[in-house]
Amino acid sequence: MKKFTLAIIKILLSAVVLFAGYWFMLPPLNLRSPQFYSYLIFAVIAVLVICAFSDIFSVFKGTKVVVDNEKITTRFIKKFKAFKLPVKIGCGILAVVAIFFLVGNVIGAQFFNASRYNELITMQDGDFIAEVSEISREQIPVVDKDTASRLGQRKLGEMSDLVSQFEIEEIYTQINYNGRPVRVTPLRYGDAIKWLNNQKEGIPAYIMVDMTTQDTSLIRLENGIKYSESEYFMRNIRRKLRFEYPTKIFGDISFEIDDNGTPYWVASTVEYKIGLFSGEDIGGAVLFDAQTGESKYYDVADVPTWVDQVYESDMVLQQLVYNGKYRSGWLNSIFGQKGVLQPTDGYNYLAINDDVWLYTGITSVTSDESNVGFVLTNLRTKETRYYAVPGAEEYSAMSSAQGQVQHLGYRATFPLLLNVADRPTYFMALKDSAGLVKMYAFVDVQQYQIVGTGNTVEESRINYLSKLKTEDVQLSDKAQQNISGVVDKIESAVVEGNTCYYIKLTDSDKIFIVEVNMNDKLPFLNVGNEIEIAYSEENGKITVNDIAIK
Repeated sequence: MKKFTLAIIKILLSAVVLFAGYWFMLPPLNLRSPQFYSYLIFAVIAVLVICAFSDIFSVFKGTKVVVDNEKITTRFIKKFKAFKLPVKIGCGILAVVAIFFLVGNVIGAQFFNASRYNELITMQDGDFIAEVSEISREQIPVVDKDTASRLGQRKLGEMSDLVSQFEIEEIYTQINYNGRPVRVTPLRYGDAIKWLNNQKEGIPAYIMVDMTTQDTSLIRLENGIKYSESEYFMRNIRRKLRFEYPTKIFGDISFEIDDNGTPYWVASTVEYKIGLFSGEDIGGAVLFDAQTGESKYYDVADVPTWVDQVYESDMVLQQLVYNGKYRSGWLNSIFGQKGVLQPTDGYNYLAINDDVWLYTGITSVTSDESNVGFVLTNLRTKETRYYAVPGAEEYSAMSSAQGQVQHLGYRATFPLLLNVADRPTYFMALKDSAGLVKMYAFVDVQQYQIVGTGNTVEESRINYLSKLKTEDVQLSDKAQQNISGVVDKIESAVVEGNTCYYIKLTDSDKIFIVEVNMNDKLPFLNVGNEIEIAYSEENGKITVNDIAIK
């Protein structure tokens, strides 16, 4: 009877410890998950320790105050003999796990599978000018994650009813929302006590930062966010997902909103294409309504188009490394390195046709000063395009921009790749030592000594176009048109701190907006004067590139 009772105690203690381990570790019950084997090792060791301590406790139970050494020794010997079997079983399980894990890694090694690693991502040759349209200044994203974080903190500080109870989750996912690039992030409970006070209603809002205008909004929700990373128990998003999808291997979980502003968690599911644990890729995603807790799994080809980030940036970059490294096999990647390429140390995002594309340069492993081209990868579909445009590596362009304002000590952000006047162009913000954006810069990809800086995006763009003309860079006919005429109407207004002139010519219904720094004679321009304007037009938006007053 005592043995039976002890066995029940061991089973119950083991069950409690194993459940607690599963509760906190949340491993997928999947033989292809390395995390599952970590949990299995924990489980075996935990059961052996519980059995060992239970047996030691039973040895001393019932002994007198004056210890009977002979009796205790006899009990230990009996318990040790009985304990041999579970130890052997436990060690056997651990040995099998170790061998299985070792074999799984060996058969997926890059040495044996170089061509398969190379094929994890497929690149198509693209035409940058044809596929990446020139965008107007109102569409150029000027907010990076660090700036978005500062703007979000400022906005939350203005909300006296929220700032004492909630903090901001530093996610700031970049998405396209109703045709505009924005960053979104939810709030989180300040601490456990504040969670206890507010968890019934949930998290009441999320932050949205417009990346072009820097407008920051706190979007209040009629029904609060009930599932998040700052929740406890079964409303914790990772725990909820694990118990609903016990066999799925989850990667990153990003925060997004649909076209109606409803908050969702997008949990990408990982699958391995090589061996047992190698060749990490995305097989699909679970879309989880952060308010209701409803969720649905989609294969990667069926993910709704409003979702922007299914593929993790780090995973895409790693696949690009493999693609460039193993173009001619494993041996060539070590010896000779003929044709071996690699992505540059940095990336950014570009909004194209309501999708978010990851941008990074591609450079030779033997060169660190220039790019042989660059790639764009759709983070929803993993469609990848390669553009063979040799030019400056991003950090060289950043240094070139910083050189223009070296007396101010500003530092450049990692650039965004844009089409400006049908030329691949780096755009970056210039920040002071406090991390505040002070100026902007455009740098030509192919001739990175051509730099245009300014206090506004438009001013820096105008200066950049002027530098292109000074260097006799030929702009395409599509990018630039010319019109001559007599001034019919002219008005001035201050926009973003700069004086702008709104000009209408006779025999033309177009309105041209010209900044004062484009021509020193603009303040003296009157109705009846004859002028010539060089401009570009995209989707009805007119951008003036130059003005000559006759």
